[in-house]
Amino acid sequence: MKPLDQLSLGWRTELIFARFDAEVIAGPDCVVVRTAHNPTFWWGNFLLFDHAPAPGEAARWLASFEAEIACRQPESRHIAFGVDTEEPFELPDELLRAGFSRHAGTVLTMRRDGLRPPPVALAGGFRMATLDLPAQAGAAVEQQVAADAGEHQPVSAYRVFRERQMQRYAAMQRAGLGHWFGVFALTAQGEQLVAGCGLFRDGPGAQALGRFQFVSTHPAWRRRGLCRALIHAVCRHGFDAMKLGTLVIVADPDDVAIGLYESLGFRRGATTWQIERRPDAASC
Repeated sequence: MKPLDQLSLGWRTELIFARFDAEVIAGPDCVVVRTAHNPTFWWGNFLLFDHAPAPGEAARWLASFEAEIACRQPESRHIAFGVDTEEPFELPDELLRAGFSRHAGTVLTMRRDGLRPPPVALAGGFRMATLDLPAQAGAAVEQQVAADAGEHQPVSAYRVFRERQMQRYAAMQRAGLGHWFGVFALTAQGEQLVAGCGLFRDGPGAQALGRFQFVSTHPAWRRRGLCRALIHAVCRHGFDAMKLGTLVIVADPDDVAIGLYESLGFRRGATTWQIERRPDAASC
C-alpha cells in the first residue's frame, strides 16, 4: 500500500476528516479508516486499497473488512472499499454476486487564478453567511435531509448520520480548520437555510488543500443560482481568508453539478473509485 502522502488528491483530501477525529491506520495491504462515533457512515468506515480487486481476492477483502471494522463495530453493517487507481475497472463476478456495486467520483480542482465570477449575482431576498456551529447545526441538518429527498432510507437513520457529521464539522470549525456556509432565504415566516456546504483544510501554509463537503440545495429553492453563488463565495473565502493553495471538490461524473463547478473555474482531474454493499443488500 502506498504511503498516505502519496495517495491521489481525492483520497488524500477525503482523509482530512478521518485524521481529525477517527482512526486512520496504514497497513501493508490497505488503509483502515474507522469512525467509532459514526459507525453507520459508510465512508467513515472503510478499507482503502491501491489496486482494483482481482478475481479471487474477494474473500480476502471481505475477511479484512470483517476483522478491521465489522467485528469491532456491530453497527457498521455496510461494507465499503475505496480503490486508489486511475484506471477504470470492472468488478469481479464474486463481488457482483455478493451484491456489491462500483461508483466513480470525479475530482475537480481550482487554484486562485482559476476562479471565475458567476454570471448572475445572488438575488435580493437571500443572504450568505458562515454558520454558527453548533447553534445552527439543526437548521443545516434539516436542509440536508430535505435535499436528500428520501434517497437514503430510513430518513430517521439518515438524519442521525447528518447530525453526527455536523457535530464533526462543528468540532473542526472550533479547531480552526474550516467553516460551514449557508444561503438564507428571507421569507414571511423568517429566515430559512436553503443551501449549504462546508470547506475544510488539511493543514497550514500557502500550499494547503481545501476540501468541499456536502454541497446541497433544498429542492424547493433549486434553479435560482443559489448554489453557484454559494460556491463562488466559499471559493473566495478559501483563497482570501483561509489562504488555501488548491480547492478540491469531488462529484458524481453523471451529475449536472459538474457543469456548474466547471463554469466557476474548477477543472476535472482523476477519478476516485468506491465499491460498496448497502446493509439491505447483505443477503444478495
